[in-house]
Amino acid sequence: MYTIIGIVTARPETRAELQTLLATQVAPTRAEAGCINYDFHVDAANPCVFVFYENWTSRAALDAHLAMPHLQPLFSQLDRLLAAPVDIRPLKMLSQQA
Repeated sequence: MYTIIGIVTARPETRAELQTLLATQVAPTRAEAGCINYDFHVDAANPCVFVFYENWTSRAALDAHLAMPHLQPLFSQLDRLLAAPVDIRPLKMLSQQA
């Protein structure tokens, strides 16, 4: 299993638009081969910070996801929408999987 946390920080003036674009990615991503879970959150203290908790069957499955056409409308607008670059943090599980 390959786990990541993705942190996406919106400009305050584009927060609502970015939230909508990010939310539209959930259903098609969950339907992708290799997606175990894809959970979309907002930071409780900062509504401009969105967090994805993702589990994939492999790094190759995540790479395939990042090349999916349904992400292009989002990727083409990131410079305009984001206050900071996307932060993708791979995780290594230390506990046993539940």
